[in-house]
Amino acid sequence: SLRIPFKIGQPKKQIVPKTVERDFEREYGKLQQLEDQTKRLQKDMKKSTDADVAMSKSAMKISLDLLSNPLCEQDQEFLNMVTALDTAMKRMDAFNQEKVNQIQKTVIEPLKKFGSVFPSLNMAVKRREQALQDYRRLQAKVEKYEEKEKTGPVLAKLHQAREELRPVRDDFEAKNKQLLDEMPRFYNSRLNYFQPSFESLIRAEVVYYSEMHKIFGDLTQQLDQPGHSDEQRERENEARLSELRALSIVADD
Repeated sequence: SLRIPFKIGQPKKQIVPKTVERDFEREYGKLQQLEDQTKRLQKDMKKSTDADVAMSKSAMKISLDLLSNPLCEQDQEFLNMVTALDTAMKRMDAFNQEKVNQIQKTVIEPLKKFGSVFPSLNMAVKRREQALQDYRRLQAKVEKYEEKEKTGPVLAKLHQAREELRPVRDDFEAKNKQLLDEMPRFYNSRLNYFQPSFESLIRAEVVYYSEMHKIFGDLTQQLDQPGHSDEQRERENEARLSELRALSIVADD
């Protein structure tokens, strides 16, 4: 069987104060949460713009289908109405495309860029953890030799262990300090970074819906029969629907 030299356990000395470890965990925890939220937001924004594009395209498809409807060949009034709708849909699609492009450029891409920082941050945290493990291992080794009887060979090994420990401890302390300095700074930078993006998102939506109001206002004026109130139109539609329901082909069995 293999002869295992004395086992190196955890050092007795508390090498990282509990408060420092707590600060580190708190700051890193906030950044992990921020990473999740950034990813989710990017995904949701992409879903939203994809849905906008699909809605716009399907609305245009409906007006195109109506234009190719045989009714348009027979009825000039119906053709005028569908042409007005088709023009409105094309205008809507153009503004929608503009809105989607703006959101892509000023919201989705900055989210992606911000999210690309996290892998290197996570890697730096892993390196700190590795440095901490090395520091603990070598500290425990030093303590083992300190507890032994001080013979010549033990003192030589103790000296060697202390020499090994010094650069490892310095490396850990440098990594730890850098992360404790930079993590809160990065977390606090999120507001200045994202504010222009969200302002741009709101502006894009406001411009789009203002234009939609104009487009559909124009369409309403084109389609409106003068002197007809909404109630009259509703009554006429209801009367036409009743006539249709009375047809035998749509009658309930």
